[in-house]
Amino acid sequence: MFVDKAKIFVKGGRGGNGCVSFRREKYVPAGGPDGGDGGRGGSVILEVDEGLRTLMDFRYQKKYVAESGENGKGKKMYGKDAKDLILRVPPGTIVRDEESNLIMADLTNHGDRAVVAKGGRGGKGNTHFTTSTRQAPNFAESGTSSEERNIILELKLLADVGLVGFPNVGKSTILSIVTKAKPKIANYHFTTITPNLGVVEVDKKSFVLADIPGLIEGAHEGVGLGLEFLRHVERTKMLIHVVDVSGMEGRDPIDDFHKINEELRQYTELLGKKVQVVVANKIDVLASDEEYKEFEEEMNKLGYKVFPVSAATNKGLTEVMRYVSNELDNIEIEPLYDESEDFKYYTNEDEKKDDIKIRKENDYFILEGKLVEKIFYSTNFEDMDSLRYFQNFLVKKGIVDELKKLGIEDGDTVKIFDFEFEFYG
Repeated sequence: MFVDKAKIFVKGGRGGNGCVSFRREKYVPAGGPDGGDGGRGGSVILEVDEGLRTLMDFRYQKKYVAESGENGKGKKMYGKDAKDLILRVPPGTIVRDEESNLIMADLTNHGDRAVVAKGGRGGKGNTHFTTSTRQAPNFAESGTSSEERNIILELKLLADVGLVGFPNVGKSTILSIVTKAKPKIANYHFTTITPNLGVVEVDKKSFVLADIPGLIEGAHEGVGLGLEFLRHVERTKMLIHVVDVSGMEGRDPIDDFHKINEELRQYTELLGKKVQVVVANKIDVLASDEEYKEFEEEMNKLGYKVFPVSAATNKGLTEVMRYVSNELDNIEIEPLYDESEDFKYYTNEDEKKDDIKIRKENDYFILEGKLVEKIFYSTNFEDMDSLRYFQNFLVKKGIVDELKKLGIEDGDTVKIFDFEFEFYG
């Protein structure tokens, strides 16, 4: 089964907590702190595997969570870093952040990697919190939380040349003849419901040819299966535009040619500018040569090279493939997206750096956010030094000033998760 789009949830592992520990050795009656740091949480990483061709693995499993880092231990022993979770994807995978719809990565070559959910950092042990006035800190830092998000994976086939045209014009037949591919072929529209790939070998050179399912009017707007199919044309260097020059289905071949090109242009200007060679198929069932000559003259006026072909009798296909093979050597690979326009990549800078939220609800002043969570779980509320460290954090981060702006007064209640305390400024 060919699967070219998948939505999954990814989450990195939480960082391990720092350790609160003191030396307890013989002949050392007042040992100092020796709590080790927590280990780093694992990240979720996508890696290209050239042996894969679909996103089928992600159809059934939708959630991927990396391991958390190990907590620190006594004797300054660091917690073990967690292993990264590596997910294999096929070449040509585009990764989008669902919330922003911006692209996180464009994974093309074997071994390419992208971190899609970074693991949390390990917390510091109590050895880091000693000062000249605080010789025995009874608190440590908790590990930070990890990144998590929904991502959308889109597969864009990596083919050198794409076969485009209306349904039932002979694209699949051509592919089956010039390559060893075996696409399903029948006499009805949208015969090909998934793109097929094959390798063409000619004059000791080779290139990858993709049979893109037949397009129809309105494809760029999603009519039929248009948007799903047009995605696969984007990466090709060159297009072979197959036209049924016989008009057997009651359509005009010149009109067909213009309609398909209009769909390509409407989808993206970059796609509309791709190099094309025109294949006039079913030449063997034409009533007269005049019909072909009329079509050829029109294509020549527009600057296109035309080849008369009969896929049914294998006439003219070798000449087409030889021409295409030679032309590919002269075509530079264009970027998939024109970043000078409205296209943007998603970066970690898009994450909010300061996620502290302060709000008043009834008689409570509520603090929320990942930074608040981290300091909260790092605080030993039964230890005066730890409480003082917590208070300094609230001041340095401007939380106390924000609370005062909201009208807090001495004795009012501040709430962090299920913990409540009275405010005295």
